[in-house]
Amino acid sequence: MPAEISDPWSKLDEILGLEVAEPVDEGIGALAVYGRCSTEDNQDPETSRGWQFGNARKFVEPLGGRIVAEYFDIGQSRSVPWDRRTEASQLLAQLKNPRRGWDALVVSEGTRCWFGNQFSLIAPRFAAYGVDLWVPELGGKFDPRNPSHKMLMSVLGGMSESERQHVQARVRAAMDAQVVNEGRHQGGRAPFGYVVVDGGPHPNPRKAAEGFRLRLLALDESAAEVVRRIFAEYLAGNGDRAIANGLNRDGIPCPSARRPDQNRHRLADGWQGSTVRSILENPR
Repeated sequence: MPAEISDPWSKLDEILGLEVAEPVDEGIGALAVYGRCSTEDNQDPETSRGWQFGNARKFVEPLGGRIVAEYFDIGQSRSVPWDRRTEASQLLAQLKNPRRGWDALVVSEGTRCWFGNQFSLIAPRFAAYGVDLWVPELGGKFDPRNPSHKMLMSVLGGMSESERQHVQARVRAAMDAQVVNEGRHQGGRAPFGYVVVDGGPHPNPRKAAEGFRLRLLALDESAAEVVRRIFAEYLAGNGDRAIANGLNRDGIPCPSARRPDQNRHRLADGWQGSTVRSILENPR
């Protein structure tokens, strides 16, 4: 073979008059999108879905991405594992389907979709089926060989967990303020020493329109006297059992005997030290 013919296949293409076409980059291609909103009461699902999927499209469409499947969980906490979320579990099940129609997944916010170490548990399952993960916080596709990507996703999981804890603290503080400042009852059985009374239409216009009523705590004076006695004896140095024994000795009905309709799961067998302790520790 002459030395000048280093590539016989290209020479053959030249003789036959064939031109080799350059490979065409069609971009990311077809993707599924996943989103989540926590509760229907605090977030409008349609609005949340709209902005989340809109952000995802703005992220992938300039790169040739086409969203062909949508998965959106409503009323699911980010702390719930993907296998126990309704839409996320369906998405995971589709990984095994060779005709699913998409080869990548995009999310609107990593912190909204993954919590704690969830990403490190989920990512290998996508990789096993050749499905890429596109995360806006990474600026592109997750690369499991990139240490920076792994570190950033771990940080995002920690941020998500921290954000959830802050939300819980704010909600608890708001509920405590409503109880202290407005006398609201947040649900469940009324604490011993109180009864629940109607407080009129709910102050939230949306809930009021749906017929919800405001529930307030009011003193049950006869039971309140028992509560005052318990606190007075505790401050005088008596222990839980000593206080309970004194109440039983004086024939004072215990909570389950006083309100059997609210305590069907308990035996009306007199005061116990644990019952006295629960009253002493109840901030109400």
